[in-house]
Amino acid sequence: MFCYITDLAVVEPLHTVEIEAEGGDMMSLLYNFMDAWLFNFCADPFFVPREVKVISLDRVNFKIRSIGWGEEFNLDKHPQGTEVKAITYSAMQIHEEEETNDIFVIIDI
Repeated sequence: MFCYITDLAVVEPLHTVEIEAEGGDMMSLLYNFMDAWLFNFCADPFFVPREVKVISLDRVNFKIRSIGWGEEFNLDKHPQGTEVKAITYSAMQIHEEEETNDIFVIIDI
């Protein structure tokens, strides 16, 4: 998602931000997780993470904690890409396999 917003190669991991989200099921948890990160970017200080790591995932109570390393978005340093307006439920998919997990999310730009 953040690759649409800017070139992550120029984002330095200067600060950390922790995000928590909850849901009623795995789909709503995924939506709320991504929406929380997008909201965090859209609110001052416009934090853009270069990397996000899931710290804990509770599949029973549908809670997630994550940490992101990055910095404040700055037009003098970061090229402006496409604005991400929202996360959508449209065609959202979660595929859990024994050896790999894949998600598919459409974002509104």
